[in-house]
Amino acid sequence: MRFISRTLAHVLRRATRDFPAVVVTGPRRAGKTTLLRRLFPNAQYVLLEDPDIRARVRADPRGFLDQLRPPVVFDEIQNTPELLDYVRTRIDLGPRHMGQWLFTGSQEAPLMRGISESMAGRAAILQLLPFSFAETPKVDLLHGGFPEVLARPKHRNLWFASYLQTYLERDVRAITNVRDLVTFRRFLALVASRHGQVLNKTDLAAPLGVSVPTIGEWLQVLEATGQIILVAPYFENFGKRLIKSPKVYWGDSGLACYLLGLTSAAELERSPFLGALFEGFVAAEILKSQSNRGMRKGLYYFRDQQGLEVDFLVPGPQGRLWLVEAKATKTVRPAMASPLLSLRRSLPDQSARLVVVHRKSRSEPTTAALTPGVEALDVENFVADLNSAK
Repeated sequence: MRFISRTLAHVLRRATRDFPAVVVTGPRRAGKTTLLRRLFPNAQYVLLEDPDIRARVRADPRGFLDQLRPPVVFDEIQNTPELLDYVRTRIDLGPRHMGQWLFTGSQEAPLMRGISESMAGRAAILQLLPFSFAETPKVDLLHGGFPEVLARPKHRNLWFASYLQTYLERDVRAITNVRDLVTFRRFLALVASRHGQVLNKTDLAAPLGVSVPTIGEWLQVLEATGQIILVAPYFENFGKRLIKSPKVYWGDSGLACYLLGLTSAAELERSPFLGALFEGFVAAEILKSQSNRGMRKGLYYFRDQQGLEVDFLVPGPQGRLWLVEAKATKTVRPAMASPLLSLRRSLPDQSARLVVVHRKSRSEPTTAALTPGVEALDVENFVADLNSAK
């Protein structure tokens, strides 16, 4: 597959003009290294997963840095987080030298703690997720957005199997002491079967025979390594009793399909998980749009105890809220707008944008007014709108 430009590239270039260091986080194999090496071909490259290099860093960090000529790309910095303190010292000696220290990391939460402690004010922090639909139309529900899957879609199953094995052996064991990887692997599939549901840790713990605190720890691992999306409930005061637990999605629909045993488009169309998978696909596209533009991530859902539910609430430009329903159907009907209209009546500011997102049909119009005040957009047009919003 030819090189596909990443939307984050121009934000990344700008960050190297404004900060001495830039950190690019994101799931393993999302394309972080390729992006940095493509944008900065003259930078020296250091892979911190190499055990010999890790040993040199730990034995003599100052001597190791003395041998490098910035700019330098440090790949997978979570393997030697102690290096950040020594880089900080060098930044402070030459604070006007911008874009000299470039880092990637696959373990977001632990890495962010190290950055906040060692590099506060000195580093721009960006996130690169797998390809978005806005970057390439090759992204779809079955294959997701990982670059290597899109490059070789016929090898999808083998790639995901290898990815999970690598993930278990490197990232999971590096973060927490999971003794029973077989049970953890079952946990991954179980989370996929709860894709799009309100998180219930007890419901996950029971079939695996593990404790609720263990489930909480394992979910933290998935979130820290960028594998799952936890969508928080919207807590504005609506005068209603609201559900307070987050909804959980796999971040990549292709990986979710693999974990659910879906191997073909025909199986996906027949699957009872189709609606939830499309909903998660829309959630991921919203977050990719925000991350790729260097924006603060903001994605919520609404559900009250009377049964009113709206899939997503997204803070939009000038504070305008987007209310979004995701429907896997290609045929949209006015009744699908009902939850959006009901929730808007409860909003203090009723200028919200109301959208029903659906899968694209070859014969039907791609955009339409579903009912007064509610738009129907196929996913292609919805993603385009997300990425053009100022």
